[in-house]
Amino acid sequence: DLVFEVLAPQVKILAPIRELALSRQQEIDYLKEKGFDFSWEKSKYSINQGLWGTSVGGVETLKSSGVVPEEAFPSQVIEQGVKHLTIGFEQGEPMSLDGEKMSPVELIHFLHRTASKFGIGRDVHVGDTIIGTKGRVAFEAPAPLILIKAHHLLEKHILTKQQLYWKGQLSNWYGQLMHEALYLEPVMRNIETFLDDTQQFVTGEVQVELRPYHFAVLGCESVYDLMNPAFGEYGESNKSFSGQDVVGFTKVTANPLKIYYTIHKDND
Repeated sequence: DLVFEVLAPQVKILAPIRELALSRQQEIDYLKEKGFDFSWEKSKYSINQGLWGTSVGGVETLKSSGVVPEEAFPSQVIEQGVKHLTIGFEQGEPMSLDGEKMSPVELIHFLHRTASKFGIGRDVHVGDTIIGTKGRVAFEAPAPLILIKAHHLLEKHILTKQQLYWKGQLSNWYGQLMHEALYLEPVMRNIETFLDDTQQFVTGEVQVELRPYHFAVLGCESVYDLMNPAFGEYGESNKSFSGQDVVGFTKVTANPLKIYYTIHKDND
């Protein structure tokens, strides 16, 4: 609605579901009246499915402690073993699965079909609405959760400390503005420029393990990996500096705090 209001205010928006204000029970009664035969018990849940996941709302999500039952989720668990996958990223975008090239959309669909059989990706989200109230909804989103986790692991190996920090801050801000329908806000284009630039070298492969109701990212490989043994290994000898260099570094790093506590020594 907001996009039309801004870009095409002359267009009349038709929203019959909103304007008629029908309850779910009224809708069910109407369908029964017209002869539709369906599992009305399951229709108690509002299920909205899209490329990036499925939301499941019902009486349990209207309060803080309700649990959505297993049968309410569209996908049921039919896999009991362990499955390993390798996801390939190119400049931040998922582009291959187990070495097979595919578009990001194809990969998302394939990953959803594969992981949903394990019951992976189920959770309950609690968020703040634009009008100030809190909302609660269950969801099933195996592909996004796996991809986000795998992508973040690759970023942790490739981006610098400051890049990771600021990308996290701006990503959360971007998501909040998007959730509040502010996609047309000019600052969104500024944030997108930064986010796109951070992905220049986010290329590599991530190994993922799937189990019933659980997944784990096992590791990654990339030519841009900053965790390079050529510069030293964690817990072992460091090849970039000596022990004496550490003494000097410690003195320089401690200097601001030494000044502060010297001045405030009587205030402790």
